[in-house]
Amino acid sequence: MENNGKDCRKKRRKLDDAARKEAPGRFVKLSKGMVHYEVTGPDTGQTVVLIHGFTVPGYIWESTFSALGEAGFRTIRYDLYGRGFSDRPQVLYNHRLFEVQLTELLDALDVSGPVSLAGLSMGGVISAGYTARYPDRVRALMLFDPAAVASRLSSAMRLRILPGVGEMWMGLLGNRVCRQGLCDDLARPEAFPDYFRMFETQLAFPGFKRALLSTLRCGMLENGLPIYRRAGQTGCPTLLVWGREDRIIPFDGSEKVRAAIPHAQFCPIANAGHLPHYEQADRVNPKVVEFLKSL
Repeated sequence: MENNGKDCRKKRRKLDDAARKEAPGRFVKLSKGMVHYEVTGPDTGQTVVLIHGFTVPGYIWESTFSALGEAGFRTIRYDLYGRGFSDRPQVLYNHRLFEVQLTELLDALDVSGPVSLAGLSMGGVISAGYTARYPDRVRALMLFDPAAVASRLSSAMRLRILPGVGEMWMGLLGNRVCRQGLCDDLARPEAFPDYFRMFETQLAFPGFKRALLSTLRCGMLENGLPIYRRAGQTGCPTLLVWGREDRIIPFDGSEKVRAAIPHAQFCPIANAGHLPHYEQADRVNPKVVEFLKSL
């Protein structure tokens, strides 16, 4: 699972047209750079957009992406700026950046009606923030182990991301920290070897760790409860899915989100960690389809 800096430097490569040709799906040029996305399902279906979390890009939605397309929904998944095959612009990785990215992507794909948003981890606070800001554009909200239920990062993490310190930390240990964090995503990591293999691709493209550091400094993983409350106040139909064995955002965080969005339909998932839709796809995907078809 581990690798040293020398090995990573040997593997570094440009995120250019040649690299993009190796990626599945399509690309679109938005205001801050190229964005990688995929679409499945009929063009006439209701649109569902899948938003991934802090480090792992859009492929994390593979089973849900397929299940929704097969159920008749026009389903879009994409890589957030700084992740996957999307560009890594030198900008602030804050709420506004990700909200504008989503708006521009929907406009580029000629999605005019309201969409259903599914947000995983950090994607949860992004999708909730989008719902609160643009309630007329969101038909339904689905949150999967959403991030930012704590008011602040830990003291140790705040020290690590200080100017200068953060660059040194990410430069020396960033890849190792990311890999070790992947193990905590899953309740049974030994059962999903492909999860770790697929993650390695984005580590080769410069700018990934810089994007993560900026994301942390911009507070994307803290102070999210006010955002969930504002999303709840819109009355948007909401599904909340949470793995009972989540070590990243512990299960008791679900109580805070349920208090912020009292009308949310709650779906706890046993034998699942931070990625319940990934570890327990056969149980979660039918619930997602049922929720969307009930609207």
